[in-house]
Amino acid sequence: MSESPRHFVAVIGGAVSGSVAAETLADRGIEVVVIEQNDRPYGKIEDGLPRWHVHQRTKEYAKIDARLSKPRIHYLPRTKLGRDLDFTELSETWGLSAVLLANGAWRDRPLPFPDADDYIGKGIEYQNPLIYWFNHKEEDDFPGRRIHVPEGTIVFGGGLASIDVMKVCQMEIYQRALRKRGIETDTVQMEKKGIPAICAQHGIEDPAELGVENCMLVYRRRRIDMPLAQPPAGATPEQMEKVFATRDKLLGLAEKKFLFRYQDKTLPYELITEDGHVKGVKVRRTEVEGRKATPIPGTEDVIQTGLIVGSIGSIPEPIEGIRMNGHVFDFQDWDLGIYSAEKGIFGIGNVVTGQGNIRKSLLHAQLVCKHLEEHYFPDRAPLPPEKVGEIRERVRALQERVGYSGNYEEWISKVTPPHMR
Repeated sequence: MSESPRHFVAVIGGAVSGSVAAETLADRGIEVVVIEQNDRPYGKIEDGLPRWHVHQRTKEYAKIDARLSKPRIHYLPRTKLGRDLDFTELSETWGLSAVLLANGAWRDRPLPFPDADDYIGKGIEYQNPLIYWFNHKEEDDFPGRRIHVPEGTIVFGGGLASIDVMKVCQMEIYQRALRKRGIETDTVQMEKKGIPAICAQHGIEDPAELGVENCMLVYRRRRIDMPLAQPPAGATPEQMEKVFATRDKLLGLAEKKFLFRYQDKTLPYELITEDGHVKGVKVRRTEVEGRKATPIPGTEDVIQTGLIVGSIGSIPEPIEGIRMNGHVFDFQDWDLGIYSAEKGIFGIGNVVTGQGNIRKSLLHAQLVCKHLEEHYFPDRAPLPPEKVGEIRERVRALQERVGYSGNYEEWISKVTPPHMR
């Protein structure tokens, strides 16, 4: 890639993958505009990680800030595609060299009930709004919908994110039970030490004394299939056995520390409702073969609950002008995130992988940028200086519209809430 700014790239989203791509391209002499829908660019690190991840969050914030503060990177906050900026206009009329979609996956994959959306807030919740509420619920000016987590909540899902959802549910119901006894507890300390240790600290040797009905995590496959640990590429049968043992151990430790119930090889298929509110769910047991979980006829059962939380993965929000293939963008090449090589549109990070994993988002951004460097930009005509200047002016006008002066550090200081500094 040329060191002179003869290419100009738009990156949609400024979190892990977006900031890594912006830094990588800028270090190679390419100008980049990072278009971010929020004030701050931290994405799911801010609102997807529960608030007890204090040190990890602070560390990742600093990394993103360092990347986006680099020369040749223009930060454009408060600008959402489809609301403030038309994607087709951006990709086809600005004259950019490429557009990288790093907008993540903010929609929860829907639960398998045709009427699920009718019961949101009435016995159905999803992971993303639940974690957002949990992170911000103590703020006086919290603008979102309040969520009540009842005892016996059922969470459908698997993986580390689902374990975090279980922690939220269990800590909510135990903190409420302890509060009835006049005991106030700290969420971060409860997550660190575990529910039994916090109870013992306050003279309750057996948490069962509180009479709490624990919440339950329900997974469609076997407990050893839950992706709490990943095998190496090309893993041998012996390596897979070690991975299975590690997964089983990690899940067991979480169950012991946070007291949630667990049921595997189970799929939901129908809601039970009464007077407009969820009262339970009908499930079937499954037969597991590889990654496939097939319902077994004749194994129908009912689980009574006042709240079902979907934690079965996230999908990208639709963008007008981007083709969809079901719930995901219609990428031509999923490994390299190629949406349209001809139009210079690529996806990076969670919008492609769907995994919400910091390291995987970072590595995928690096992989796509390497592909651009080796196979895309060498065949792309450089932009004339006047076109580069024209794009800069477009960006500057949009920055002024949202009150951004061009000083990234000054902006972050200004928009960071006092309790988060």
